[in-house]
Amino acid sequence: MLGLALVAGCSDDPPEAGPAPDTDPSSQSVPPATPTGSGSPSPGTASPDVRGGTLPAGYLPLWPFSGPDEVRSVRPNGYASWNLDAGRTALSFTRSYLGFTSIDRVTSRSEKGNEARIGVGYKAEGGEHTAAVVHLFRMGEGGSGPWEVVGTDDTTLSLTTPAYGGRPATPVTVGGRITGVDESLQAKLLHPRAGEPLGEHCCTPAGGQDTRWKLTLPYEGEVEEVATIVVWTGGHVADVERFAVTGIRP
Repeated sequence: MLGLALVAGCSDDPPEAGPAPDTDPSSQSVPPATPTGSGSPSPGTASPDVRGGTLPAGYLPLWPFSGPDEVRSVRPNGYASWNLDAGRTALSFTRSYLGFTSIDRVTSRSEKGNEARIGVGYKAEGGEHTAAVVHLFRMGEGGSGPWEVVGTDDTTLSLTTPAYGGRPATPVTVGGRITGVDESLQAKLLHPRAGEPLGEHCCTPAGGQDTRWKLTLPYEGEVEEVATIVVWTGGHVADVERFAVTGIRP
């Protein structure tokens, strides 16, 4: 089955359902991004200098490319216009790969060199709400390459188990911390070349103030490349109100 990562490099349109956001993401205000979980390595663990289509040490290529070889393989055909923009790439990751089609807008944008943090979210009562801040690096030389998702910055919903870059067997214990009331956690394991999730879990009640949560996620098949675990909660004002991701290795 053709994977999303291959499709992503050859199309001018983001592989996502629904309309593109109406607002200009570059005009949005940018709050400070200080991750408290392990959706991606914390700042200072690696230099944000991306050259020749490679990522800094310690970071995993979650989507849309599986690594620098794939970036180089699509270069002769030209990069798709959407993945040259960090905001559109973050939204496509959220809507197409994670399947959260109700998240339809960029809520914050912070770019510095080859590194970006993009808030993605939805509109509900009271205005716009951020569901997650997606962490990206540019895969290419000279600031001209496409963007690659490497994780999320965790805040009131963190995903700290398994560790980023770990190699868990099935069933995998998934856990972290949450602040909220009457939350219901769901999770799934995604592989960029699989048409369906390798594993899914529904549902684990959670809530409180910075309270630990834990669930068990069984999965079928082999994790042959870097895969993504995503956990989310919702149901109060939207189907998906907050989410966090982490990457695991084969």
